[in-house]
Formats: sequence, structure tokens, C-alpha cells
Amino acid sequence: MNHLIRGIAFGAAGLGAASYAGIRAFIAAGEKKRREAPGNADQYKPEKQEKHPDSPLNGKTIIFLGSSVTYGAASGAESFVELFEAVDGVKAVKEAVSGTTLADQISVPAMLFFGSGDSYVKRMKKLDRNMKADCLVCQLSTNDATMKKPLGVISEGDDLSSFDAKTVTGAMETIVRYAKDTWNCPVVFYTGSYYESAEYASMVKRLYELQEKWNIGIIDMYTDEAFNSIDKETYDLYMYDPIHPTKAGYAKWWFPRMEKDLTEFLSE
Repeated sequence: MNHLIRGIAFGAAGLGAASYAGIRAFIAAGEKKRREAPGNADQYKPEKQEKHPDSPLNGKTIIFLGSSVTYGAASGAESFVELFEAVDGVKAVKEAVSGTTLADQISVPAMLFFGSGDSYVKRMKKLDRNMKADCLVCQLSTNDATMKKPLGVISEGDDLSSFDAKTVTGAMETIVRYAKDTWNCPVVFYTGSYYESAEYASMVKRLYELQEKWNIGIIDMYTDEAFNSIDKETYDLYMYDPIHPTKAGYAKWWFPRMEKDLTEFLSE
């Protein structure tokens, strides 16, 4: 959805009430289409998936930080987050706003249409500092790639003041450092499945470079050719568009991989 909203929302601030209402109606029509997608059938709802009562993740408090993919913009606001809750018994803290970015810059589309344009960094800092968190899972945001936010460079230092959070790299370093300082918890970044984007490919590459510095976990569904080798019929069921999964895509494709990788990382 973010690639659609981005194109219409930047000019919305200068539109009259009638035009703004027209855009909202256009978005509402899209929501109806998403609800009726085959991949969003009731059988794929999180509560209807097989439970894993003996999961090592059971009872863990995990912060999920992201935008539309973490939110579930094409799947009725239910994403892998609700699957971790329903299947594994995770206590999830879901902080996800469509259209927002890692880079610490305001997102006008998100502010206009989703109630907040705050970056991942700003929203993370509003979370309860006193909670007991076992992990923070952060989306490698496609919005930063789509909006062509600056990639930035890896800092030489490791304290918050040394990062340029207005860049993608600086924002990721800020998230890792803040999580360690505030909740003393490990950080895992996850990518989406493959789609054509030179900017996103560069962000994935940078993620691995940051892993060497910070020892972060990476759930990489982007560069895994075997993972992405599914037939077109299945892909069309699983993905509403190249970025956003349906309920089926989360339940049958993304979640099993994310569950496996996150469990292995936290058990190390």
C-alpha cells in the first residue's frame, strides 16, 4: 500500500476538503479489495493456525517495530505479529505505522493518512522504558527504499551521539544501541521477500555489514533464492503486491521462516 499512498498523499495537504474526501474514498475502496483477496480468507487467520504450546518463544515479550508490513496493511491489520501471539504464545508489543521510515524524518503520507508520521526511531523512544523485553524485532523498511532516504555510513563509534539517525544506517545503529541501553535485549532485523529494488538490495547488504559490528540477528527472506522460488499461483495467493503479504502469505510463507530463525537466534 505504501507505494500507492506515497504517490497521492504528498499533495494532499494542499487539497480542498472535497479532494481529500475523494482520496479517502479511493483508499477505502482499496481496503475492500484487499479484504476480498483470496489470500485473506478466514482459514488463514492467525487464530486458525496450528498452535505450538512447547515453543521456546512462549511467554517472551518481543517488541515488533516497523511500518505497513509489520502492521499488516494488506491483510486486515493482522501480520506475523499476531501469528507469534496466537501460535507461539508471545507477548507482543506491536509498534507499526504504515508509510513511516527508519530514517528519522517525518513522513507526510503517514501523518496525513495514518495519524503519525514519526520515524521508527521516534516511536521506539516513546515505548515503556521499564518494560522487560526479551527481544526487539525491527523491519528493514521498504519505505526508506521507495522514498530514497540516504543510506548513510557506519559510524566509527558506538554511542548514540555518533549516529546520524536521519540516514538509514544511522537509524539502524540508533535502534540497536537504544534497545541495548534501555531494555538490555538483543535486536533482530527482518527483510521482506524479494522484489526489484536496487535501493532495498543496498540496505540488505548494509544490514550484514552492521551485523559484524553489532552482532544483530538477521531474518533474510530477500536474498534467499530457494525461499523465493515459488510458483506464480502460490505467489499471487501469498502476496497482495510485491511488498505486502496477505494473511496466507504471512501464515504459510513468511511466518514459518521468521519463527524458525528467531527461535534459533534467541537460543544461541
